[in-house]
Amino acid sequence: MVLSKPGMRLIESLYLLFSATLAVAGLSMVWFAVRAYQDTGRSSMMHLSAGFGLVVTAAVGTTVLAFLTGFEHTRTLLTVNYLVSTGGYIFVMYSIFESS
Repeated sequence: MVLSKPGMRLIESLYLLFSATLAVAGLSMVWFAVRAYQDTGRSSMMHLSAGFGLVVTAAVGTTVLAFLTGFEHTRTLLTVNYLVSTGGYIFVMYSIFESS
């Protein structure tokens, strides 16, 4: 999974770059939510951090497995990605509902 890998196409490099960007942004949101929980004690912030954590897990997991499997089994990868991402967004929605 190195950008200088021989034979790596531009689209694969972009996929890797955007996945890394999503991971950094998502983990930043997890960190902010955990800090907010520590400051306020509101459980909605823990639900928010769990949601973003699942979204990041889905993105990173899909990226890693895509490269490890040579981009085979894409339907399975995408299905699992959407399953885990949906769970994450349900946590995010619950945190919003809980805080209102």
